[in-house]
Amino acid sequence: MKKPKLSPSLMCIDFAKIEQTLRIFEENGIDYLHIDIMDGEFVPNYALGINFCDQIRKLTKIPLDIHLMINRPDLKLDCFNIQPNEFVSVHWESTPHVQRTLAAIRAEGAKAMLAINPATPTEVIKYLLQDIDGILVMTVNPGFAGQPLVPAMLQKIRDTRNLLEGTGHTDVEIEVDGNVSFENAKLMREAGATMFVGGSSSIFFTQLPLSSNIQKMNAIIGK
Repeated sequence: MKKPKLSPSLMCIDFAKIEQTLRIFEENGIDYLHIDIMDGEFVPNYALGINFCDQIRKLTKIPLDIHLMINRPDLKLDCFNIQPNEFVSVHWESTPHVQRTLAAIRAEGAKAMLAINPATPTEVIKYLLQDIDGILVMTVNPGFAGQPLVPAMLQKIRDTRNLLEGTGHTDVEIEVDGNVSFENAKLMREAGATMFVGGSSSIFFTQLPLSSNIQKMNAIIGK
């Protein structure tokens, strides 16, 4: 299993302290910055956007982990100025041309990640393994922060890990997004997750300093 990575969800950031927060992330070795893009159609919410990605790139060299919760991402990739070594996630459910979309992400030098909703079977991954660098297992229904973990998703992480191990694709990341709390992160790591999107229940937990939360998460996931 690959070395664990942390990807704080910038949907949870205090925008008044964004530069200060990014410096803390840099000092604590944060691996990626998770940016949720929501169009109000694929999910019933709006969040962040094209200009936000460009502005974050100007403020830090931490690579982006762009999560496209949008309809027809295959028609919109050019809007995002995708950079080499960034992760870009598209949902299996969002386009009839998912393989083409994943290939287009890789053509930009970025890492293609397939996102799957809680009710989407793990088996949809099987014919896309040659086209992906990661699988984003949504552990809540996408669209809103602060939701409880869907309990069956721990088994789904295990099933995904077993599929990868069984097909020799051990280099593919398994990212988890949704109520990745201190308690749940431990269970997710044990189930086979390698990338962790930290939000209000971990990285941005308000009862502890930000650096303490990062150090606590690092210890929990074995980073």
